[in-house]
Order: sequence, then C-alpha cells, then structure tokens
Amino acid sequence: MLRKNIKQILMVCTAAAALLLAGCATGPKVRSDAAANTNFSAYKTFSFMAEPATDKAGYATLVTQHFKDAISAEMTALGYQYSENNADLLINFNSNVETRTDVRTTPSATFQYGYYGYRRGIYAGFPLYTSDVDTIRYKYGTVNIDVVDAGKKQLIWEGISEGTLKKSDLDNPKQAISEVVGLIFQQYPTRKATTQP
Repeated sequence: MLRKNIKQILMVCTAAAALLLAGCATGPKVRSDAAANTNFSAYKTFSFMAEPATDKAGYATLVTQHFKDAISAEMTALGYQYSENNADLLINFNSNVETRTDVRTTPSATFQYGYYGYRRGIYAGFPLYTSDVDTIRYKYGTVNIDVVDAGKKQLIWEGISEGTLKKSDLDNPKQAISEVVGLIFQQYPTRKATTQP
C-alpha cells in the first residue's frame, strides 16, 4: 500500500514537471511599434541601409544576406517594390544571440527505510524534503527590424522578436531567420489592416 502511494506521488510530481516545461516551451515573443499618423500605403519602394547592423565587422555576412532575402520576400508580399536608389523606405535589422543561464530548483521528497535497513521495506519513516538544483544554459536570440522613412530619416516602424533558440535554429540559420522575419511582419501595419474583418 505504501509503495503504491509513493508511486502515485512520484507520477503526480513527474506530470507537474512535464506541464511546467511544456508551458516554458512557447514560441518567440513578437511586438512592434509604429509612428502615429503614418500612412504606410503611401510608400511604394524599399531598400536596405548601406551597412545593416549585422555587418559590424565591416563586411557583408551570410546572416545579412539571409535577412535581406527574408525581408525582401515579406516587403514584396506587402506590395512594395525593391529600388536600389531613391527608395521611399530604408530597412535596417539586427540580431543578437547570447548564452543565458537559469538555475531551477525542484522540490523532492525521499522516504527513509532506516539508516541500517532495519525497517526492511515494511514501512517508511518520515519523508525527507530536499531540493534538486539544475543549472540550464541556453541560447536566447533577439531580432530587430527597423523601417525608416528615407526622406525624413525617421523611424516609422519597429518589429522585435525575442525567444529561446532551438538546436535546429542554430543548425539551419537561413530557415530560422525566414521564420522569425515572417512572424515579425505579421504585425506590420498594412498586413494587420488587410487581415482584420
């Protein structure tokens, strides 16, 4: 009877831990901000800043090209045309990946059957409550996309995504960048206007 109760307690604790971990495994947080009284449909063309923020080393990186491809696809889908010179909008973008550490404490209980085994599994003593401590390291990424009125040199829209990076994101950055850019542009003002009832 006692072993059955211990198994039930352990099953409940395991299920609670699984639900807690599933709740933490959500997608990235995406938010955006737009300049008030801006008519986004008045803009027709776009281009990129001469030196996007991802080119800090002084040369164009593969990450920069992945971002340009993904952003160009989204802007074209919104009806804008790419123009190398004299574009209405200039786009800048940045990504940052950092290693974070979480220390998680999980309460646990063990049942003692006697210091020298004299209880022989017939009955348990009082439970001893302890905590298991785990240190978890993970990659956390942030992506910013700025849309600037080229004539006024004024930021008119910013989209931001923040979230934990999976191993597949690090193994296939082109796909990961495409997906996160797509999520960010779901909040672009003209996209939101066309999807609302």
